[in-house]
Amino acid sequence: MAKRKWIIGLIVLAAIFGYVIVRFLSSTLAIERLVGQLETGTDAGQQQSLKHVVLIAQELDNPFWRTVEQGAKEAAAQRDMEIEYTGPIRINPSEQMRLLAKAIASKPDAILTQGINEPRYDELVGRAMDQGIPVITVDSDAPDSRRFAYVGTDNRAAGVQMGELVVHGSAYKGKIGIILGSELADNQRKRLEGFRSIIDKASGYEIVDVRSSNISRIEAAKQTKLMLSEHPDIRTIIGFSAWDAAGIVEGLQAANKGKINVFGFDDVEATRRAIAHGDIVATLVQQPREIGAEAVSILQQIFAGEPYAATQYTSTKVLEQ
Repeated sequence: MAKRKWIIGLIVLAAIFGYVIVRFLSSTLAIERLVGQLETGTDAGQQQSLKHVVLIAQELDNPFWRTVEQGAKEAAAQRDMEIEYTGPIRINPSEQMRLLAKAIASKPDAILTQGINEPRYDELVGRAMDQGIPVITVDSDAPDSRRFAYVGTDNRAAGVQMGELVVHGSAYKGKIGIILGSELADNQRKRLEGFRSIIDKASGYEIVDVRSSNISRIEAAKQTKLMLSEHPDIRTIIGFSAWDAAGIVEGLQAANKGKINVFGFDDVEATRRAIAHGDIVATLVQQPREIGAEAVSILQQIFAGEPYAATQYTSTKVLEQ
């Protein structure tokens, strides 16, 4: 009888022990689930707190714009922002404006975009501003629009700098041809304006032809060849956008022309190689990474309600052999 009671007691104790273990494990799992939910909620809160900024490039895979993207993303990572990068496959102002309209419809916290000299563009910027979406122009300005700020090269000053590079070299006197990236872009028009302000006052220099490459190396080569067929005595050709100088060199080769002085903008690999080989005299280099970073910095000031610069010029430097 005593043995039977002892066995029953062991069974009861085992049952109680098992019950305690089950409750312990159940509580532990519940705590783990709760902690997981809290962590997920925190991550979601952090994700929601990130400011969504759309960056619209002039041309999606253009090296200049990819570097603007890098600078913007590096700065955004330190400021609770995320950058959505987009742009036309090939330069297309109408597509840029379509992407701007699409970006506005997605209701981001801000938009970074190249300025375009079009009434439709000004209308879209105004629409964004009416919806509380700040717009900052980068690389090329749209000063007549309601954009918050411009970040990029002082393009008129850059044109002046290019004019001084040419005029200060006595070997470059004579007729000058110019290849613009685009006749619509504010930055190209201002570079030409600044360049003319120097050349028009200098003795022995004359601008005889201005053409557009549409930001295409192939088109720059084509227009160079056509330019030389009409003005075979041109001594100097200036390219005002990133791919122009390399295209000009190819156009000179296709036209079997001798030594003509070539100047360019920016430092794509083809331009650097041509400078090393003596095919390009010099190029004026912008700072696209700085442009992207400074634009994000101004956005942070706008979001915080702090004073900000409506115009933020970035630096340039001369690259020559």
